[in-house]
Amino acid sequence: MKKLYINTGGFDAVFNNLKDSFGGDLLVTGNEYKLKVKSKWASGSISGVRFEKEMTYLNFDLTLNQDVNLSIESNPMAPVFFAYCEKGNVLHSFGANGEIKCLKKNQSGIMSNSSAINSVLYFESHKQIQFSLIGMPTNSDNCKSDFASQVRNIFVHNSGNYIYIGAENQKIENKFKELQSIPQQGTVRYLLMKSILREILELEIAQHSYNYLTPFVPILNFATKQLSEIKKFSHLNLNTIAAPVLFLKRNFHSKTLTLKPYNQKLAS
Repeated sequence: MKKLYINTGGFDAVFNNLKDSFGGDLLVTGNEYKLKVKSKWASGSISGVRFEKEMTYLNFDLTLNQDVNLSIESNPMAPVFFAYCEKGNVLHSFGANGEIKCLKKNQSGIMSNSSAINSVLYFESHKQIQFSLIGMPTNSDNCKSDFASQVRNIFVHNSGNYIYIGAENQKIENKFKELQSIPQQGTVRYLLMKSILREILELEIAQHSYNYLTPFVPILNFATKQLSEIKKFSHLNLNTIAAPVLFLKRNFHSKTLTLKPYNQKLAS
């Protein structure tokens, strides 16, 4: 079994660290990073996009030649990670001796770690694994926004770490497929990705809030603002993209969701 360690830091540092660990060629274009891996350890790719201080996105698509433990150093920015598994299984624990949780195909999960204990990911050999991570820092200037404040209040706990595994969600699955199929380049691509990722975050949190009766208010005006920004850079017909956002906004303000009491405590 191969043990790898990732020291957290800026996006450049993280990808250079991944390159040192897995080998391969790193291509950086604007805010997008792509590491093509082909070594004795693994083959595939690791890609990512950084959106200033607001959030980061990583996608792993790898087939490993031996079992690997990837230990990730805790981050002083105390990010909350939203994970989605597209292929294979993702195994996770807080520390080498912590309880192992499994994220299966088409499942999503939410994780925070403000303790000094590393997060550990486990990968099986000769099995393709594909999963995505959206990271939102909660200990920075970004945390002053309404959305980041809600994320911090719900998922950052005094115990230091927290993980939640959700059920399969077709809407989340469709959004990740939409994310992977964006044909545009440059600024339009960047803004479309940002808008879709934000929608994924709201779907993830809404699903969690329904299960645990934790109050959450979608920031729908964000999506509308993103569409206006995209329109400045594109001649695309955006009616198809805008319709779901406007429909959700109308219905959210016109209806109230009534939930029955559910006697389940929030894990920590």
